[in-house]
Amino acid sequence: MQTVWYDAPSHTAGAALAATVTADVDVRATGVLVRADDLTAVAAAAGKLGLTESTARTLSVSIAAADPPAIQAFWDEVVGAPIFPVRRLDEPRPLRNRIHVDVVRPYDEALRARGDREPTGPFGVMLADDEGNEVDLVPGQLVPGTTDWYALFSPMVHYPKAPTRFTTAVAELADAAGIPLQLDVRTEGLTIAGRKDAWETDPGFVVLARRIEAAAKELGLRPDPAPLRFVQFGIDASDVPAVRAFWAGFLGYEFDTRPGVTDIYDPRDLNPVLIFQQLREPRPQRNRIRFELTGRNPLPATDPEGNEILAGT
Repeated sequence: MQTVWYDAPSHTAGAALAATVTADVDVRATGVLVRADDLTAVAAAAGKLGLTESTARTLSVSIAAADPPAIQAFWDEVVGAPIFPVRRLDEPRPLRNRIHVDVVRPYDEALRARGDREPTGPFGVMLADDEGNEVDLVPGQLVPGTTDWYALFSPMVHYPKAPTRFTTAVAELADAAGIPLQLDVRTEGLTIAGRKDAWETDPGFVVLARRIEAAAKELGLRPDPAPLRFVQFGIDASDVPAVRAFWAGFLGYEFDTRPGVTDIYDPRDLNPVLIFQQLREPRPQRNRIRFELTGRNPLPATDPEGNEILAGT
């Protein structure tokens, strides 16, 4: 699968490209990311629309395990999709990580009622795989004031089999409101998301969400929350400001400026949110959960406290 990013001046411009290509398309306020086996037709369509190809980096995570098949099965079930590749552990490592995972989904009683492992942790939502890698599996709920949107840290909604004209309508509504949205166009439907806590930080977000709901109802579309997922990664650090500054600078992320919030986020809204938490005691061992950065000429790096970033192309 090949990937290309095109700068675009608006959601609407990105939606115009999504309407003309057969591919997975991520429409954002400042551009559009396209994934396809062959990008020849995509490049031609983008050229006709006056879109300019640019560089985009993709941040992902892999997990090292002694028994990859078993660990892969756990994470595929927790996340609901095979997005974390599990690789064979090349050397023995202690179980405890300095990088942890939060997964937020609409409440899934069947998953949380598994008889073989009970949620633990300070909030009663932590699950661990058979090798000790931990995930906080957080239930979502409806965004106050809406009927279709789930609060999964980010507000999200999925409309199966949404037609192209609906994607265009959502893009136009977002542009008119001046609110950045994430529109992921797939064969199975359209997933729409706002930035983390958008319904609390932006007073216009719920108004926009209601307008999108109204547009969906006019087309007879009904939401399906089952595919919705929000994933973010936390990094434990002894010196949170220094480590946070490193990651923001290296990835080109921006700081969440709310008091007491350590989040950094991708201004293009392509890569996951990172949060930083105070480390209570030294933890010098290497991580089993690690970040991988892909893009044009990425550089491998290590943050001030030894967390590694693997680079690829």
